[in-house]
Amino acid sequence: MPSDITLYHNPRCSKSRQALALLEERNVQPTVVRYLETPPTVEELRSLLGQLNLTPRDIMRKKEEPYKTLGLDDADLDDNALLQAMHNHPILIERPIAHGNGKAAVGRPPENVLKVLDQ
Repeated sequence: MPSDITLYHNPRCSKSRQALALLEERNVQPTVVRYLETPPTVEELRSLLGQLNLTPRDIMRKKEEPYKTLGLDDADLDDNALLQAMHNHPILIERPIAHGNGKAAVGRPPENVLKVLDQ
């Protein structure tokens, strides 16, 4: 059954695959966005962060190579710079992230994605 749930997904990530499976087990067929191939725009990231009630740093993968080489640990960088870096280097975005029904959740643990279901 089609749904209005979107899952920012990396098929190489076990947590992302688990989150997708959890949704599918509930007969939810999310729109799957392979965000490494189709990165969210800065505005889409800003919207997701608003739904998550998090900051850009909260969903950044700090152990990824671009985080270090781009100096993203610099506390003086503003949200716009961090969002642009995540758009330009989507490997920096924590995964998976699901959104729909006016809600969003980071799938760490994967069960968190169930919070976006209209229940």
